Amino acid sequence: MKVTKAQAQANRARIVETAATLFRERGYDGVGVADLMAAAGFTHGGFYKHFGSKADLMAEAAACGFSESAAGSEGIDIAAFVKQYLSREHRDTPGTGCTMAALSVDAGRQPEQVKQAFADGIERLLTSMVSKHGASGATNATNATSAAAKREARARSIDAIAQLVGAVVLSRACPDDSPLADEILQACESGALSRLSAPKKKP
Repeated sequence: MKVTKAQAQANRARIVETAATLFRERGYDGVGVADLMAAAGFTHGGFYKHFGSKADLMAEAAACGFSESAAGSEGIDIAAFVKQYLSREHRDTPGTGCTMAALSVDAGRQPEQVKQAFADGIERLLTSMVSKHGASGATNATNATSAAAKREARARSIDAIAQLVGAVVLSRACPDDSPLADEILQACESGALSRLSAPKKKP
């Protein structure tokens, strides 16, 4: 039976979504093409009808993961987001969690298209954070002041992302029942919330 174009697109999307979950859960090297296709409900042979290589799928799955994270955090207060991100629940469920925390270390060892997918995803996240939480008071300022405010907001956003992701990565590297695993999350949550509540410097 011939597969329609719409069905082929739906099948591809299912494979990408399944891969996004499994890669976050097991890492890029922990999931073979055969296992991945089986989990998505397809045969191994059908893989190359959709993708040129596993690396191509890895890049698409990374983009999918970033999109899922963006959708999941839409409309959430920044303090609530920090608490959720640094929660034990997020730490213990990488398959449904943040792509950066689950796969950034793996991505650094992968082909260029995978690294580019991460760079693109991080860039979109930074743009969103600066738009929502930074440089908001610069609209009536001079262009130079506005540009400086945006650079500062971007730097703050990079710092925040690095701390949140790093905290989850370090916590996951510890044994599940290790007191240190929780201590890392709690210390970074306190630090992040403290900076959020600190009064902003006047220009």
